[in-house]
Amino acid sequence: MSYTAWILLTGALVGVNCGLVGTFLVLRKMAMLSDAISHSVLLGIVGAYLVSHQLQGPSMLIGALIVGLLTAFFVQFLHQSGVQADAAIGVVFTALFAVGVILISLFADRVHLDVEHALMGEIAFVPWDVLEINGVTLGPKAVWLLGFVLIVNLFVIIVGYKELKISSFDPEMAMTLGIPVLFIHYVLMGMLSLTTVASFDSVGAILVVAMLIVPSATAYLWTDRLSIMLVLSALFGVLSSFIGYIFAAWLNVSISGSMAVASGVLFTLTFFFSPKHGLIGKWLQKRQSPTC
Repeated sequence: MSYTAWILLTGALVGVNCGLVGTFLVLRKMAMLSDAISHSVLLGIVGAYLVSHQLQGPSMLIGALIVGLLTAFFVQFLHQSGVQADAAIGVVFTALFAVGVILISLFADRVHLDVEHALMGEIAFVPWDVLEINGVTLGPKAVWLLGFVLIVNLFVIIVGYKELKISSFDPEMAMTLGIPVLFIHYVLMGMLSLTTVASFDSVGAILVVAMLIVPSATAYLWTDRLSIMLVLSALFGVLSSFIGYIFAAWLNVSISGSMAVASGVLFTLTFFFSPKHGLIGKWLQKRQSPTC
């Protein structure tokens, strides 16, 4: 595959992964928790490096998963203790993120692990960091990592679709039916952690928040069915990646930044022109409805 094809494939995988996970975050009104976890997993990455002395492999996923779950636990604990949800998120992610920054400065300042790389990412470098087995080049490591995370996300969604659906729309009913709502919550947080750390090399921790929230919010304005929303979220994520790359190559600007802007443009168009929930669609419905 060509250099451009690998970048587009990487962007598409990021878009699909973020779209699928972001759908449940938007439905559960937990969108900003993705911001908290996307920052706090930096601590997990640093911790994994200090233990394994490697910047690749399963240790990164394990470290991110542990810290992501800890973030969700601490936010839930503070909220149940009387702290407002937004304040709990702000306290937890800033504290854990700050610890990660300090550890980088103390123990990892001589390796390719820095705050700017973790936050901003650079998808243009992805095709050069390839996986080789027995001298055979198998493509970028980021593609394999994102592909593995996609398989995990699809497996969890397919196997637990009913439970995820009911607990997202009506948690009280889910508890009445005996569905382990809290367990499903932490499973979703684990999916979010894996998706975030897998997307670091391509869009970075900050811009992955846009990919998690905006395509799903766009899909939310198009449909009231979860299955269709999942497909549309993934589709809008892929479109944002492709359109963003095209404009970045044309204007010679940041690729990941262009992807985030593209997702915002798609949301804006949907916000105005969505047939059912768009502003223009609502205005037309009011004009066509009979007046008393």
